Amino acid sequence: MQNGFGELQRQLHKLYFGSTRSSRAWRFSLLAFDLVTIAYFIVSSVIDPDRLHHGLDYAIAVVLILDLVGRSIAERRWVKHLTSFTSIADLVVIVSLLAPAFLENFAFLRVVRMLRLLRSYHLLRELRDGSRWFKQNEEIIQSAINLVVFIFVVTAMVFVIESDRNEDINNYLDALYFTVTTLTTTGFGDITMTDSAGRLLTVGIMIFGVALFLRLVQTIFRPVKVHLPCPDCGLSRHDPDAVHCKHCGRTLNIPTEGEWN
Repeated sequence: MQNGFGELQRQLHKLYFGSTRSSRAWRFSLLAFDLVTIAYFIVSSVIDPDRLHHGLDYAIAVVLILDLVGRSIAERRWVKHLTSFTSIADLVVIVSLLAPAFLENFAFLRVVRMLRLLRSYHLLRELRDGSRWFKQNEEIIQSAINLVVFIFVVTAMVFVIESDRNEDINNYLDALYFTVTTLTTTGFGDITMTDSAGRLLTVGIMIFGVALFLRLVQTIFRPVKVHLPCPDCGLSRHDPDAVHCKHCGRTLNIPTEGEWN
């Protein structure tokens, strides 16, 4: 039996961490599932705000459980994996999906389901290893994903806090509209917060959101650099064709693929 478990662990480790074509296909299929579930959590909050249909929730929960168990078996240090932030977020999402079978579908469940957006950082790790285009534009994509995660998690919070207090926020789309107009400091004024909790949340959206916007804009318009820490002064960003460090003059050996003439 121990040999059987060892073989299962070896096969799962190959699927989750191997470099073969089938391993990459498996991981990208899981990433596609992550993106679909994220989209479903967002769309379902608009088309089914009362969460009357739970069949798909339970099906997603089963897949997430199987993935969590399989990944834990594949990890050689499975305890560390189960206590990681991503695994804990997945456990919270699973509980939120199964909770309606035993409890009322409390509004706060819509917030914890947005934790599934944290899986986007796992997507970044996969793309970093499998896409040359991604490596060249990683900072821009990273900043954009940070912004998207912030928008949708905060939108879920706005919806949960204000849906019963503010007559102008009736669904997730209304909350998303308010979040984006506040984030961009447009402030059309057709939806406003009238209670203290909502106003405090609005202040947080403006402070942290504007900082993320500035980070994204800075990343987009900043010249492309390569990351290679200088052995002498530690400067880590250099021009792609740099031969010497601009700070200390140390000769650099930046790996390049070269061009055919």
